[in-house]
Amino acid sequence: MVLEALQRPGVHIALVGASNDPAKFGNRIFRDLVAKGYAVWPVNPREPKIEGVAAHADLESLPSKPDIVNFVVPPKVALAVAKQALALGIRRLWFQPGSESDELKAWLVEQEGVSALTDACIMVQSAG
Repeated sequence: MVLEALQRPGVHIALVGASNDPAKFGNRIFRDLVAKGYAVWPVNPREPKIEGVAAHADLESLPSKPDIVNFVVPPKVALAVAKQALALGIRRLWFQPGSESDELKAWLVEQEGVSALTDACIMVQSAG
């Protein structure tokens, strides 16, 4: 379901852990998705802008509910933000390699109606 949503025209992706540091995957993924034509909302509480695009402190501050939340943060942060996403009614979650953990995966199994993808890179899976 997450992969299917990625293929829809006009899909909005919230990128949790977006970064201005070109050495970090939060920056590489942001630039890659934007270059491929995706609407990406960077989420980073410490940056006002990512690559010139207004950043959002958290999921609650986004202009509307994203179709997909992509995580490129440490596992503990990913789990906390995933819980916030579900509380906001966001049901498609994508965890970049390194952002998932056994604890997070066990928690996901318990969640009904959630489509989650782990162990897959959005840059590889997205249309090019």
